[in-house]
Amino acid sequence: MNRRDAVKLMGAGGLGLYLASRLSSAKALNSILSGNDLTKEMFGKDFKWGTATAAYQIEGAYNIDGKGESIWDRFTANPKHVKTRENGNVACDFYHLYKTDLRLMKEMNFGCFRFSTAWARILPEGIGKVNQNGLDFYHHMIDFCLELGIEPWLTLYHWDLPQALQDKGGWVNRDVISWFNEYTDVVTCSLGGKVKNWMVLNEPVSFIGGGYLGGIHPPGHINLKEGIAASHHAVLCQAEGARVIRANVPGANIGTTFSCAHIDPKNTRHMHEKAAAKLDALSNRLFIEPALGMGYPTDVLPFFKKVEKYMKDGDEQKMKFDFDFIGLQNYTRFVARFALIPPVIWGNIVPAKKVTKEVLNEMGWEIYPKGIYEILKQFSKYPIKTFILTENGVAVKDKVEDGKVHDARRTQFFKDYLAYVLKAKNEGINVNGYFVWSLMDNFEWAEGYRPKLGLVAVDFKTQQRIIKDSGLWFKEFLK
Repeated sequence: MNRRDAVKLMGAGGLGLYLASRLSSAKALNSILSGNDLTKEMFGKDFKWGTATAAYQIEGAYNIDGKGESIWDRFTANPKHVKTRENGNVACDFYHLYKTDLRLMKEMNFGCFRFSTAWARILPEGIGKVNQNGLDFYHHMIDFCLELGIEPWLTLYHWDLPQALQDKGGWVNRDVISWFNEYTDVVTCSLGGKVKNWMVLNEPVSFIGGGYLGGIHPPGHINLKEGIAASHHAVLCQAEGARVIRANVPGANIGTTFSCAHIDPKNTRHMHEKAAAKLDALSNRLFIEPALGMGYPTDVLPFFKKVEKYMKDGDEQKMKFDFDFIGLQNYTRFVARFALIPPVIWGNIVPAKKVTKEVLNEMGWEIYPKGIYEILKQFSKYPIKTFILTENGVAVKDKVEDGKVHDARRTQFFKDYLAYVLKAKNEGINVNGYFVWSLMDNFEWAEGYRPKLGLVAVDFKTQQRIIKDSGLWFKEFLK
C-alpha cells in the first residue's frame, strides 16, 4: 500500500484498517523470518534438498581393500594434531554401513546426497594403478542411492590428498594439476554414467589456508610462499578438473564450492573497514574471481602479487571456467579489526565471544542467520548462473535421552537460516538447493569427534544411529 492509498483510507475513516494491514504484514514477515511459517513449497518444486558428507570424515576403512594412505591418515597418526587426540580410521564406518545411513537419509525425505570420493581409495599412489575395489565401493553406494531414489552429487576433492603425492610436494608442486586431471579422468570415466552432478573442489580457502598458512590441517605448514603457490595450483585445478568432467560426462551439471562468510568491520573507522576488505578478499574472493576471469584481488591483497612467480603463459585463460553452478558454504560471519598480524592467518578477526552476547555454537562460532542472506547478495553481483548452498549446519551439545536426541537449538538454526535463504530467493537471487551439513555426526577434522553437526547421532563405540529431532523436523518439512 502506497502513501496515497493510505491517505484515502484515512480520509474515509480507514486509519485503523491501514494500521492493521501494516501490522499484519510485519507480523507475517517476522513469522517467516523466524522460520515458523516456512514450507517446502515456498522454495519451488525444483529446489534441491540434500545432506552433505566427506569421505575421510565418515568412511573409515582407512587401510583395507587396497586403499592408499592419505594426508589425513598421516596427519592424525600424530595425536597432537587433533584436539581430542582422535582420528578417522573408523569414523562412522560408512564404508560398511552405507546402506543403513542412506536408508536413514531417505527416511528424512532428502532427495540428494553430496559425498566425496577418496582419492587414495581409487588411486593408492595418487596416479598410476587404479584400485578397482575402491571404484567398486562407489559404484555400489551410488547404485543404492539410485535404488532409493536419491540423486548423487559427487565432490572430487574434499581435502584428502594421497600421501604419496604430498611426498612429492602436494599442492605446492605444479604437477598436482596433471595428477588431479588423471584422478578426475578415472573417476568421471567410471562413474559418469551414473552421476550427473559434480563438484570439483571443496573450500580451497580452507584446505590451503589450514594446510599452508595456519598449520592446523595437513601438511601442517605455515609458509606464505607455499600458500601462494598452492592457491594458484588449486585455482588451476578447479578449472582444469571441470574441463575434464565436461569432456567425459555428457550433460554434466558442474560446480565447485567455496566457504563464504559475511564480513563486517568492527566499526566505521577506516582502519577497520580496510581490514574487513582484506579479509573479504582472502576469504570470499580469492578463488572465485579467477574462475570468472577477473584475476586475483591483488588490489586489496598486495602480498598476493607474488603469485606472478608461479604463473606461466596461458594461466589466466586456464584459470577460467564457465561453471553451471557455484556451491556456497556458510556457517557464521566474521567481524574484522585492524591488527598488525597479517590477515593471511586471520589475525584480524574479532573473537566471536567479543562480538555478540548471544549463545555461540560448540565450535565458538557466532550463529548469525542473516549472514547467509548477505553472502548470497554479495555473490549475486558476480555473473553466476545459479547457486546451490552445499553446506550449512551447526554444532550444538547433544545428549541422548531415552533413545532420543532433543536438539531444539539445531532445529531453530535451520528454520532461521532457511528463512533468510527464502528471503534471498524471493528477491530474485537464483539459489536452487540446500544441503545440510551433515547427514550424521562425524570426524570434524582437527576438532575430532567432539563437535556434533549431524542430523543423525552416531555412537562411535557401537556405531548405533539415532535420528535427532532436527532430522525429524526435516522429515516433516520435506514430506
